[in-house]
Amino acid sequence: MDIKDFVAGSYKQQYKYKSFSPNKINHSYVWSDASINTLLEEANILLGQLDAYTKIVPNVDLFVQMHITKEANTSSRIEGTKTEMDEALMEKENIDPERRDDWEEVQNYIKAMNEAIEALKKLPISKRLIKQTHQTLLHGMRGEVKQPGSFRISQNWIGGNNLTNAFYIPPHQDEVEELMSDLESFIHNEELDVPHLIKLAIVHYQFETIHPFLDGNGRIGRLLITLYLVSNGLLNYPSLYLSDFFERNKGAYYDALTVVRSSNDLIHWIKFFLTAVIETSKKSIATFNGILELKSQMDIFIASLGRKAENGQKLMTYLYKHPVVDSKRTMEVLGVSAKTAGSLLKDFEDEGILVEYTGFQRNRSFVFNTYRELF
Repeated sequence: MDIKDFVAGSYKQQYKYKSFSPNKINHSYVWSDASINTLLEEANILLGQLDAYTKIVPNVDLFVQMHITKEANTSSRIEGTKTEMDEALMEKENIDPERRDDWEEVQNYIKAMNEAIEALKKLPISKRLIKQTHQTLLHGMRGEVKQPGSFRISQNWIGGNNLTNAFYIPPHQDEVEELMSDLESFIHNEELDVPHLIKLAIVHYQFETIHPFLDGNGRIGRLLITLYLVSNGLLNYPSLYLSDFFERNKGAYYDALTVVRSSNDLIHWIKFFLTAVIETSKKSIATFNGILELKSQMDIFIASLGRKAENGQKLMTYLYKHPVVDSKRTMEVLGVSAKTAGSLLKDFEDEGILVEYTGFQRNRSFVFNTYRELF
């Protein structure tokens, strides 16, 4: 089917409201718009370059965790949480009590992503994996009443206070299971001659249109983008996350999804999605360049520590994954006394690597500021 002839679906009359019933997507797609080919080529080239960086950066898993933390924070912020990146990196006891619910949601996202990436070693992207990931995402706090790990069995809506004034009403709950089965079949249909990034754009649109859960659909839908890239070998590590682009272009993001349903304009959404991949890949490549330059500087500093070098390297390794630290955490990580930890932290502070941010004379906390700013 030519993408220009795509029909998104139709509205169905329910009790006192109309829900949008999307057409199934598990079939082939072609296009005559040459600009899609240009965007697709650039996106694939940049993805390849990004993946190459993950192969040359030492201990890349450390830095991937920071990418995941940023994604968790940004994707959650799109949905209204107020946690900032600095807070997402802190321990729970250092978070103001009134902000801990938002902090918990970000931590759940980090856990959900890590568990899903690990699960890909044994499970394909599937309804089962999606439900497992959703259960982790909504575990505890505010998510417990939203049926974590289960497709919805009631009608939901987007915008407005109720079904009568909602901005968008997804398909009736009775359609969800069949539509999600079709989505899963499309993901794994190897007989379709559709490039992965085009397929992924369609998958993301369809998932958000189905809105299969009572809550967490936006976060799960954006998380699935990275899972798809990894599971299909476009990336060896989960190093690309589009939430930063979507947040900076939030209005255009929602408009591009909406215009598919309202005008059947799938081409506009695919171009928007490919542009997101291109721009985000460029930023991620720049981040890895910055990491390599910073790591080179840090290696020189560690070598200058003499007898403290071994502990200095252990602390630096910890900071690459958790760039917020205090004396107590340093003692635990290194297995040293308070005096030894304090002395090493002072060396890092004097060098400008760590910046104290509490202003306290005691119980001081530090941030690896130059590194944090890369993200």
